[in-house]
Amino acid sequence: MSGPLSGFRVLELTAIGPVPFAGALLADMGADVVRIDRLPVPGAKPELPPCFDFYNRNKRSLALDLKRPQAVQTVLRMVREADVLLEGYRPGVTERLGFGPAPCLEANPRLVYGRMTGWGQEGPLSQAVGHDINYLALTGALHCIGSPDQPVPPLNLVADLGGGAMYLAVGVLAAAMEARSSGHGQVVDAAMIDGVSHLMSAFQAFRQFGSWTANRRENIVDGGAPFYGTYETRDGKFIAVGAIEPHFYAALLDVLGMSGEPLPEQNDRTSWPTMRERFAAVFRKKTRDEWVQAMEGRDACFAPVLDIDEASQHPQMRARNVFTRFDNVLHPSPAPRFGRTPGTLRRPPPSPGQHSHEVLAEWGFEGAQVSALEATGAMQQASAAS
Repeated sequence: MSGPLSGFRVLELTAIGPVPFAGALLADMGADVVRIDRLPVPGAKPELPPCFDFYNRNKRSLALDLKRPQAVQTVLRMVREADVLLEGYRPGVTERLGFGPAPCLEANPRLVYGRMTGWGQEGPLSQAVGHDINYLALTGALHCIGSPDQPVPPLNLVADLGGGAMYLAVGVLAAAMEARSSGHGQVVDAAMIDGVSHLMSAFQAFRQFGSWTANRRENIVDGGAPFYGTYETRDGKFIAVGAIEPHFYAALLDVLGMSGEPLPEQNDRTSWPTMRERFAAVFRKKTRDEWVQAMEGRDACFAPVLDIDEASQHPQMRARNVFTRFDNVLHPSPAPRFGRTPGTLRRPPPSPGQHSHEVLAEWGFEGAQVSALEATGAMQQASAAS
């Protein structure tokens, strides 16, 4: 084991999106993350082969039928040895199943019980279904992103992972640190609408101050400013510029061959549409790689827009080993980086139930108890991922 969380024990109840990603962050940092999966369905094929399920790397899988009382008792027994439990069910589900916060904290008063939802544990939408795009829509974030004619979802990076997984991970780590001094665990209630709203802090402030309009592509970092956006190049590819500061803007104008021209003030918003058109016309004169060469060594806040395949091969990415080939698959490397206790890729993503016997033995179950649990159908051992 390696990483700053070595020896830290986490139970992760199977879920999608932010919960497994938060669990993967903890696992990459060295935590022993046991994912409690549903029993494998005979003959069923996963949507994604296990080796490509990056959110489950560095974890082990225990397959339990949580509708059986023997499985619930197994979870409660494992909770005694855990530092953190992560769950992403709708509000009230774990309570109905028998391992909500009350029985878990009774079993282990030091436990941190991390809950992840989109809408939150209470409120009129608490039981409604939703995905990243819906939570973004309610927070006002989605309205700010896209073309003037239509909002555009920014993949599922903002709500699921930014406003969800990251806040859940930070929350449970903070609560676990506090529990070590106080001896008392607690519930960490992470909701994506909370996290995204918090991420929107600056824009909420700008709007109330009056420096942010309600219209897309009229503001400084939403594509409205000519010096902050993307432009198509002669070969049909794109570049990105973000020259906000005056000296970076001056360098950008110099590379574009516009520094000697009489131009409006950089932050004259009435001139932005015209300046965007002028920038677009200039950028179309060269290919993306020609612009890369022209911008080399210039402080113009410039970068080529790379596709997914190109990104891993860029010299900067290679110099920092941002990607790691592990188990014959290219993975994003663990982040952030620790100088003394680095995180590592230790285990490929498992198939559901692959480590059932191993995990139960390590968590204090005797062989006869494991066999009895398996005989009831409450637990299953599966073959290794392929």
